[in-house]
Parts: sequence; structure tokens; C-alpha cells
Amino acid sequence: MQLRHFGAACALFLGSAAAWAAPAAPAAGRPDPAATRALHTLFERQWEDSARRYPEWATWRGDHRFDDRLQDVSPAVEHANTVQERRWLAEARRIPRARLAAADRVSLDLFVEQRERHLAALPFEGWRSLRIEALGGVQSEFSSLLRMMPMSGRADAAKVLARMAALPHRIDQEIALMRRGLALGWVPARPVLERALAQIDAQLPADAGASPFFEPWRRLPPTLPEAERAALQAEGRDAIERQVLPAMRRLRAFVADDYLPRAPAEGSLVHYPDGQRVYEMLVRERTTTTLGAREIHEIGLRELTKIRAEMDQVKRGTGFDGDFAAFVHYLNTDPKFFLGSSDALLERYQAIAKRFDAEMPKLFAELPRAAYGVRGMPAHMGADAAEFYEGGAADGSRPGWFNANLVGWRQQPSWGMQTLVAHEAVPGHHLQGGRALELKALPAFRREGGGYTAYVEGWALYAETLMREVGAYDDPYSLFGHLQWQAFRAARLVVDTGIHSQGWTREQAITFMVERTGVDRAFVASEVDRYTSDPGQALGYMIGRLKIDELRARAEKRLGPKFDLRRFHNALIDNGELPLSTLESLIDEWIAAESRRRT
Repeated sequence: MQLRHFGAACALFLGSAAAWAAPAAPAAGRPDPAATRALHTLFERQWEDSARRYPEWATWRGDHRFDDRLQDVSPAVEHANTVQERRWLAEARRIPRARLAAADRVSLDLFVEQRERHLAALPFEGWRSLRIEALGGVQSEFSSLLRMMPMSGRADAAKVLARMAALPHRIDQEIALMRRGLALGWVPARPVLERALAQIDAQLPADAGASPFFEPWRRLPPTLPEAERAALQAEGRDAIERQVLPAMRRLRAFVADDYLPRAPAEGSLVHYPDGQRVYEMLVRERTTTTLGAREIHEIGLRELTKIRAEMDQVKRGTGFDGDFAAFVHYLNTDPKFFLGSSDALLERYQAIAKRFDAEMPKLFAELPRAAYGVRGMPAHMGADAAEFYEGGAADGSRPGWFNANLVGWRQQPSWGMQTLVAHEAVPGHHLQGGRALELKALPAFRREGGGYTAYVEGWALYAETLMREVGAYDDPYSLFGHLQWQAFRAARLVVDTGIHSQGWTREQAITFMVERTGVDRAFVASEVDRYTSDPGQALGYMIGRLKIDELRARAEKRLGPKFDLRRFHNALIDNGELPLSTLESLIDEWIAAESRRRT
């Protein structure tokens, strides 16, 4: 999900690092009711305030009261938002932590550190001016936002129209921010901007009705009278032609005429003013550890060597007569590994998801009730874009979605599909996120936000390995596909740190990943541009999975016959998103409690 720019709330809820200090030992005595009330009142007031200040984020979490507006990102309003953050932080620090229950102390710690991390990033103005990434940003977030909005009739249509009317001003604000970045020496790399231009162009068809901005109008319910449907769709088409498309063309002109000529060929942070300090901050945020770039680089090399050895073993087991490169070529070219259409690809993904659903009771003591579906991602994202998950609404009014790349059906081999479903849907992102929404004892900011990449992506990567344990990869080719994706995440540790701390070139990074993992070059190029424009995000996957592996091994060793895998998995996901050290502390507490539990 890309929300970094169409709501600064992302810096607070979706992309913040928060603390990774373990919770302090429980205080003696009972919790103080007054302190508890003050804490939860603070949480509720801040959560409500965030919906008003960051209406796009409110829409994504299922709060549609402010669907008629876009966030104001002018310097004056951004300053006011920062002042308010400092007030929330000061108020939180005045609450007597020692008088709270253990769970509330964790919530207070997370709330405080989210504010602190947000404020710590403020000095890096150049970094914050980057509004465009390879797989998302200002160039694509408005059309994605529209897909999240309900469209049941005239009232909903009026909100969509209001947002379309607000877009031109918002685009002008975004361009002003990027111009400020230009002056500071911060411009995305040329390949990133070239991808952004292609994404913009794909959203600018000659017929407004064929653009992704018309998507809400296609969802008008069939129960509306035909005349009313036609009138609303005409209003939508007119708003797109008069407001949305001119704004997007203005954005395109800025990117093509002003931004791109100043873009560096390479996007390593070592080449930007204060870029190394920015990367150090991002590494801490995205891994929620104290690991440095060099340590992470070496971890990636080590894990990649281990996984590659297993891939070679699986290859030999197939009886294939040829080297690794020849085997990968075979897997990526033989027609038997490919489906015949985008519809067939979607149906296969849906069938895999249904099959995996049936395995979940074996792995969890309690399962979420939240629904999810599989659908195609917007075509303008391109044939080489990676599949992704979008969470459902907190009130259940919108399901979670695994967004599959149906445009790229010719490039998607069937042997790689199972592990993708495990990662994006169940038991990965959807199961973990759906469970979090149902943890009503936690404050809303812990159920619906967090942004701890190492936890969220580490869980999803671990989830892929769980499906191996239940036999889901039932032939050597799907097992190879699973291992290839594991290797790809290990290679990310090497490549991300290589680019941003060692100054690797784009070509160097692409060649490394293709040779070590066998993943298609076009997809790897897309991914390398992603790491270039979103530094550190790719580090969370393998770092998080390795921590979960470590915690499971610890629990198995300490509990012996008392170890219950289903209960362990719920212990991992039943506190919402967490920094890894906080997760470790809570799992240690769980192990102690399990050791005392009668079986």
C-alpha cells in the first residue's frame, strides 16, 4: 500500500519506526483508574484528530466522514501539524507510566516513540521532499484512493466530486514541495522518474471514461434508476476532464520538463546531501533494530548462500540436466508453466487462496473473521509491478484485497504463485492484519496502524515458510518458487545496503539479483528502482523473519512438550504490529506463562 505522500499520517502510522525498547517490568500495585482514563482519552482524541488532519488515511482505514477533502500539505499547515504532534508528545509524557497496566504501558511507549520518530525526521527536509517512488507516490495515489471510496449513490458521488475538485490545488502543493527539493539537491533517480511518467501516461487516455479515475462511477449500484446513474456518470466524466486530467498533465509536465533533466542517473543516498544520515535513520526505522548497514549486508550474503544451496538441491531433485541458469530459463520459458490468460491467472490465485484457507485451523488457535478477496491491480502500475495487499476497513465494510498483477500474466509462472498467496493473503498479511483489527482491547492506533515493516513483512515471509510445513508446495517446482522468493528477500539485504551505503550502481544491483536468485530481469529492474526510491523498506522482510524464527526456536526449546504451535502463532499476532524487541519481550513473557500452564 502506498500512502507515504497522500497523507502525512503515513509518517506517523504507516511508515514510522517507533520504539524498539522492551517494555519495562510491571509496576507493583493495581493500575490507577485516573491514569488509565487519561491515557485512553489521549489515544481517542489523537485518533480523531488524525482523521481530520489526514483525510486520505481516514478513508483507507474505513472512516468515510472526510471523503470530501484532501490533506493540506502547505508549509503553514504542516507546521501546525508538527506543533500538534509536539503537544501530543508532551501530554503523553505527563501520564504516570508506572500507574498503568502492562498492556497500557506498551501502548504508551509506542505512542510516545511514534511521535519522537516523526519529529526526528523533520530536519531532513530534502528527503521529505521526495514525493515520487517507483511503485507509488503522488503520480498514482489519487486513483488508488478512489478505489477505497464507497459509491452507493448521490451522497458518495458528491464526495468523490469534491475530492476531484480539490486535486488541482493538491497537485500544485506537491509540485511546490518537489521544487523545494530541487533547490536542496534532492531529486529521484532518472529510472524512477521514467517509471512515474509511464504510470502517469497510463492514466491519461483520450477517453476520460477509460481512465482509472472513472472507476468509482463504474461501481454505482444497479439499483439506482438508469437516468440517475447516467447523470452521475456524466458528472464524473466532466470532473475528470475539467479537473483531474489537467492536474495530472500539469504534474507530468513538471516531471518531464523540470524534474527529469535534473535527475541523477543513480539514486544511492551516498550521493545526496546528508544522505548517509538519512539512510542510518531509515535502517533503524525499517528494521526496528540497532543493526548497521554493514551487518545487514553480511546477513544477506549468509542467508542467500544457504537458500541458494537448497535451491540447487531442489533443482537436482527434478532430474534437470543443466546448470542453474539453464534451469531458471526452462522454468521461465516452458509453456507448461504459464496460464493462458489474465482470467486464468486470477482463477488460479483464487483457487490457491481457497485451498490455503482450509489449512489455517492447523496453524492458529483463533482465526480472524475478516474477509478477503483476490483481484487485479490497476493496469497503469505496469506488467512488472509486484503483487501487494490492501487491508480491509476496521468496521468490516470493505474486505482485504490481494492485488494480483493480471496485466503481466504472460510473465507470471504458475510455480511462483503459491508462495505469493501465502505472503499477501493467508497466513500472511491478511490474516495478521485481519486479526489485528479484531483486537478490541487495544487502542485503535495499534489495531489499524503501526507501520513496523520488520514485523509486518517479517511475519508475511515467515508465513510463506509455514505453508511449506503443511505441504502446500506439493511439487518441486512450487518449492523452488518458494525458495526463490526467500532468496530474493535475502538478496534485498545485500542490494539495498549495497546501493545506499556502498554506492552500488543500478546495473550492479540488477546483475547481482538476477545471477543469485534467477528472478526475471525486468521484474528485478522494477524492484531495484523500488529500493532506490524507498530506501530501507526492503530490509524488514528477512530481518523480521529471522527474528520470528529465533523466537520460535526459543519457545520450542524452553517449553518442550508444552509447546503448542497454534498458540505460539496467536501470541505472535495478538498484540498488533510491534517493534521486534517489544515482540521479543512479549514472547518471553508468553513462554513463561505457558511453562506454568497446565496441559
